[in-house]
Amino acid sequence: MKGRVLVAGFATRHVAQSAWKAGYEVCAVDHFCDQDLSWYTIDRLKFDELDELPDRIAEMAARHRADFFVPTSGAETLDPPFPLAGTSREAASRLLDKLEAQRFFEHERIPVPPVAREEDYPYIAKPRSGAGGWRNAVIGSGGDLARWREENPGVEPLLQELVKGVPASVSCLADGKGHAVAIAANEQVLRGCGPNPFGFTGSVTPLEHPLAGQMRILGMRAAAASGCTGSVGVDFVLGAEAVAIEVNPRFQGTVDTVEAATGLNLFELHLEACRGNLPAQLPVPGCTAMRGILFADRDMVVKEDLAPLSPSVSDIPWPGTSFEEGQAMVSILGKGADREEAFQDLDNTLNKLKRYMGR
Repeated sequence: MKGRVLVAGFATRHVAQSAWKAGYEVCAVDHFCDQDLSWYTIDRLKFDELDELPDRIAEMAARHRADFFVPTSGAETLDPPFPLAGTSREAASRLLDKLEAQRFFEHERIPVPPVAREEDYPYIAKPRSGAGGWRNAVIGSGGDLARWREENPGVEPLLQELVKGVPASVSCLADGKGHAVAIAANEQVLRGCGPNPFGFTGSVTPLEHPLAGQMRILGMRAAAASGCTGSVGVDFVLGAEAVAIEVNPRFQGTVDTVEAATGLNLFELHLEACRGNLPAQLPVPGCTAMRGILFADRDMVVKEDLAPLSPSVSDIPWPGTSFEEGQAMVSILGKGADREEAFQDLDNTLNKLKRYMGR
């Protein structure tokens, strides 16, 4: 093995899997601790609430020495128990504050939705901190804003003018010294309806869109200027132009589709970027990869072992795991020569999964 890493955050399976494939021993602290996380790790600890995460990290660090600490969502600003392989706490804190990210984009002259006043309906309200888009909402009246505040007590919102278009992102590598490369342009799949229409539910790599090239350039500029180190993602909306939304100073949920489409190992590239080495050339995607998240349509218990459906299914729950309606259950991966073929492959796996779970 090349060494040992401790990966910690709300969801770690995608990073742990990439690190394992790169030849590292992995310890993980994770909210889900799904079955397939156990395949790629030598030890795991589960936490329920984010305020438990620091203690769980300390507990894992006491169990195992590691060469690197790699944070994912929710752990970006925590004290690293081992040498940090990723963006510094200071840079991450600044960019995870969405108002500060707004100011960053404005300073770099990268198009960003203007800040809205409370009376300038419609606009989007989002928490100044947090990931995944699950609490973002379109505000069309004073009543909508009052309800948003009631549902998110004590949360300070950022209000932005509403920009319509295709949600997308650029996966980048940055050396923390003003240089970056764009690895892939991705389509972001959002919930689109219901109480959480902006919630992340998957990705498609590569993105086929007339503005994909412009977005890659802007994303690379943002990553280079951000002060981030290693894997960094920049989210956009592609409408009349590519408009930046936020910076993710860590591994993103697009790891599965980027690796499947390009054949790259993002963890190895991440560590090299942390050492100051960026790739001079990158392969052209050899296929289109699509990831979708299946949500429970009712309160239910997964009784079957879904492990035989890997690698088309990931984030696999242990048999007997219960889910409430609306909770994320598993991820499904589809691949094909283009978006249509990838979607058909994903749909075939989804149908197989539903039959399997219904036995």
